[in-house]
Amino acid sequence: MNTKNALFIINKFSGGGYSPEVEGRIIETCKASNIECRIEFTQKRGHAIELAQWAVGQKMDFAFAVGGDGTVNEVAQGLVGSPVAMGILPKGSGNGLARHLRIPMAFKSAIKTIGNHRVEQIDSMQVNGMLSVNVSGIGFDGHVAGMFAGKVKRGLVGYAKLVMNEFKKFKPFEASVEMDEKKFQTKSFIIAIANSSQFGNNARVAPHASVCDELMDVSFVQKIPFSQVVGFTGKMFSGNLHRSRFVDIHKSKKISIQLSEPTAYHIDGEAMPPLRDFKAVINPASLRILVPNKSIIGLQQKYPI
Repeated sequence: MNTKNALFIINKFSGGGYSPEVEGRIIETCKASNIECRIEFTQKRGHAIELAQWAVGQKMDFAFAVGGDGTVNEVAQGLVGSPVAMGILPKGSGNGLARHLRIPMAFKSAIKTIGNHRVEQIDSMQVNGMLSVNVSGIGFDGHVAGMFAGKVKRGLVGYAKLVMNEFKKFKPFEASVEMDEKKFQTKSFIIAIANSSQFGNNARVAPHASVCDELMDVSFVQKIPFSQVVGFTGKMFSGNLHRSRFVDIHKSKKISIQLSEPTAYHIDGEAMPPLRDFKAVINPASLRILVPNKSIIGLQQKYPI
C-alpha cells in the first residue's frame, strides 16, 4: 500500500471549540491508515489559503480543513482546480458543507473519514470574483453574519437570539435579476446563492441543491409575517422550504443582481461590506473532496438529496 501525505489545517478559534486531543487523534488515525501527516494552525485570516497552496506545491494527497465553514472556504480557495483533495473535520458552529456531504459532526466519527473515504469532484461558485463552496447570501443573512462575527459566544442558540432581535428591524430590498435567459424584478428579504443545500445546522435554504449538478440554486425569500415565522422555520429545518409561499427557487449557471441600495452579504458565512451589484457563476467539478464511503454525494448522483 502506497503511503499518502496529508496536511491538517486547524483553526483553534472555530465555533465548535478546540481540544489538544484533536492532534493526538489525527496522528493516531493517520498512522493506522498509512498516511503521513503534518499539522498546522492558522495564525490569521487568509492563512489557511496559504497553507493549502503550500500543500499543492508539495504535491500532497490531501489537505484537511479542521474548523467551520470559513476555514473550509479558505482551504478550498487554496485547492480549487488542483489535484489535492480537501477533507473536512467539522469544528464550526454551522458546518453547512460538511452536513450536506454527510460528514459526521462528532469528531470521533468524522476522523474515521481519513481511512474510510472516496474522492469526488464537486462544483464551486464565484460570487463577485470570490470563491464560494457552500451558500452565499444577500440581505438579512448577510446582515446577521456581520453582527454574529462580533459575538464572543457563538453557536446555534446565540445565532437564533440574534436573528429574532434583528428580524423586525431589517427591511426587504428591491432587486433587478438576470439569470441565464430570464430577467425579472423582485423584492426580497434574502437572496441565497447556494451550491449546497444549507446554511448550516440543517437550515436548508435550498433543499434540492446538489454540489455536483453544475448549477446554482438561487432562493428568493420574502419577508415573512412574524405570525408565520414558526411554520417557515419548521419547513426550513425539515427540508421543505420549497413548499413555502414565501420562497421562490431557481436553478442557474450564472446570475447578475442589481440592488436599489448597498446591502449586506456574506460568502459562506463570512460577512462582507455592503454592495449593490452582484455576479455569480458556477464552476463545475472544480474541487476534489473526501466524502465518507456511505455518502450518496457524487457525480453519479445528480439529483436532489
